[in-house]
Amino acid sequence: MKDYSDTIAAVATGSGRSAIGILRISGPDAVKVLERVFVPKGKTPLMDRAPGTLIFGQLKDQEGGLLDECLATFSRAPHSYTGEDTAELQCHGSAAVLRGGLEALFQAGARQARAGEFTRRAFLNGKLDLIQAEAVIDLIDAETTQAAKNAAGQLTGAMSRRINEIYYHLVDLMAHFHAVLDYPDEDIDAFESQEIAAYAEQAAADLERLHATYRRGRQLREGVATAIVGAPNAGKSSLLNALLGYERAIVTDIPGTTRDTVEEKAQLGGVLLRLIDTAGLRESDDTVEQLGVERSRAALERAELVLVVIDGSKPLDDLDRQALEAAKAAERMLVLVNKSDREQHIIWRELAGYECLTISAKCSDGLEALEDRIHQWFAGGEEGSGQLLTNARQAEAVERAAGSLRSAEHALEAGMPPDGVLSDVEEAMEALGEVTGRRVSEDITGRIFERFCVGK
Repeated sequence: MKDYSDTIAAVATGSGRSAIGILRISGPDAVKVLERVFVPKGKTPLMDRAPGTLIFGQLKDQEGGLLDECLATFSRAPHSYTGEDTAELQCHGSAAVLRGGLEALFQAGARQARAGEFTRRAFLNGKLDLIQAEAVIDLIDAETTQAAKNAAGQLTGAMSRRINEIYYHLVDLMAHFHAVLDYPDEDIDAFESQEIAAYAEQAAADLERLHATYRRGRQLREGVATAIVGAPNAGKSSLLNALLGYERAIVTDIPGTTRDTVEEKAQLGGVLLRLIDTAGLRESDDTVEQLGVERSRAALERAELVLVVIDGSKPLDDLDRQALEAAKAAERMLVLVNKSDREQHIIWRELAGYECLTISAKCSDGLEALEDRIHQWFAGGEEGSGQLLTNARQAEAVERAAGSLRSAEHALEAGMPPDGVLSDVEEAMEALGEVTGRRVSEDITGRIFERFCVGK
């Protein structure tokens, strides 16, 4: 097992030129390490300064030479992010300054922090549970305001409180049962099967509702898988470029230009879309194009939203009908009648029963209506509360806990005595403990914190 009791340091800001660069230190000797590289202005020594205040002074390199004039601050355990003594240097954002400052910190007794080690120490020291720790990386990775709000809600403990409320009620049930069993002569209320059954049903239903949020949470974090399909030369790649705001896909008048799926992310209506531009759905003797069509069909199968692009400057043909038929199985489907900048020859009655919007991908006309529709479909109202599950690990454990409670409920309904079903309750508690990190293996936490950047 790795040692987390020494003093670590890292650059906490991104690479490249910037106005401010931060060096972060944590561990038992954090303030001593800071004192060896930083000389405050004024007569008051660093150790006599108040924790949490910004101190102006000079950062020295390994030889004691002036490296930068900067600000420093420190905190004492347990009143810090990691729960340890911590310190920060707020320097000018020169890569050379940060590199020199970090080398000076190493010379002063710190070592290079591993990826996610600051947050891992916060978790190990009880400053964050595992849900909150995972919310940190979700907040860093957030690509929309909605995703950031949900992560911020989890970071403040909204999800943890919901899980812990169920967990501690199960603890009370178990404690009541064992008290009755171990102290039969004491005046303790009898333990009734109905008590377990009623709460098992309530808690399982709550967990099932929580698990149902995972799909929305995953969309929030990863984007809604959106396949753009249609006949060759209908304008799929032009639509992709219009939504992205730059020329990502090659656009020509030659059918079959796109021979593979092209994936990019874009925000539309405040919703993150994972756009998949597909090859035109048609039969072809070209081996490469055939592979592209196969990938297009695979993209259709996993898409949560399908945009079917139709060329409105001509009547529907068999390839258009094939695209419409192929998209019918999608949960959400929208027909975009493209090329409104040209004379229209589409026969609208042939599109009866489909939700259609008229656009010109070339001129970016009609995209506001598309944006509004996507916002209505996918922009939920729960994000700010932190109540959405956002990763598979949490979702699987919540699902497992709900299943164990349903097993307990059904066993009691079948007439099994309480002591025969409490193992199911214990399994539910163990699964919930995995969500918050109360019961979690070193391997799992290792995989979680490997996702973090160094310095966080």
